[in-house]
Amino acid sequence: MISVIIVNYGTADLTIEAVESVLSRTHGGREVEVHVVDNASPGGDAEHLADAHTARGWGDRVTLWPETENHGFGRGNNVVLTALDRRATPPEFVFLLNPDATLENEALMILSEALEANANAAAAGAAITGEGGRAVTSAFRFPSLTSTLLETGSFGPLDRIFSKYLVPLAPDHPAGPVDWVSGAAVMFRFSALKETGFFDPAFFLYFEETELQNRLGRAGWTTLFVPTARIRHAEGAATGQFGANRQRQRRPEYLYRSRWIYFTKTKGRAQALGIALLVLPAALLNVLQRRLRGRAPTLPLNFFRDHCRYGLWPLLRPGGLP
Repeated sequence: MISVIIVNYGTADLTIEAVESVLSRTHGGREVEVHVVDNASPGGDAEHLADAHTARGWGDRVTLWPETENHGFGRGNNVVLTALDRRATPPEFVFLLNPDATLENEALMILSEALEANANAAAAGAAITGEGGRAVTSAFRFPSLTSTLLETGSFGPLDRIFSKYLVPLAPDHPAGPVDWVSGAAVMFRFSALKETGFFDPAFFLYFEETELQNRLGRAGWTTLFVPTARIRHAEGAATGQFGANRQRQRRPEYLYRSRWIYFTKTKGRAQALGIALLVLPAALLNVLQRRLRGRAPTLPLNFFRDHCRYGLWPLLRPGGLP
């Protein structure tokens, strides 16, 4: 059994397309069920999804979970994962699919075959294509001090010199073990999740799948990138972040918090604080080198204030984060 989980917030039409893309495939004869969590969406999404459930004849192939609060991504998935764990026979695999993503091929069959062939693998991620069919990064290195300073400084010569430390791997990265894969289209071995725990509830949105796969790795499991499984993803459509022309918009509080919760949980509070402090001179480098070249900084709007308010200060304050 493969249980597919889609967490919706304000994207009901896209979620319906995502569900249909799963139901339209054969999955190599595997039994597949779909769970749609509506995170208390505004605008009547829960009712729209319920109407689609009836009109499209989804029946018992699709279960709707209309929630009364917005849990975020990880806790939204935990609603279903916890229920699956209570079953007498939980599913062998769970597949997380973003509401703004659709299957381009028999991705569930391909990913489950990869996990079946690799007993030590806990997760398998698909290759993702974005707008216009262009390949986008789907596999990654874990964030580190070096990667964070390079990302913040945004200075091309340094990026090229220290490219082996950058978080994103090339979109055409070959199949095989990686640190982590995109949560937009990832299949997990349910027994591995149960062994190490589901998503950490400290996260609201962003970094939760990174921390989970880091935790799995520390427990001895591996994560696979399987580019023959293909997903189309409208990046940022479900969150409003990181899509086209959004680089300079102000980032939400939860994104800052999630980054420093991640570092605190994976590297300890002292190292997280050290990284947060070093981000400030890296951000100054971003501003200075970009202005010297007559270009605008690539930092999000209000970066210095928001970094200090939502990252640095909580790390300095006793009892702050996570």
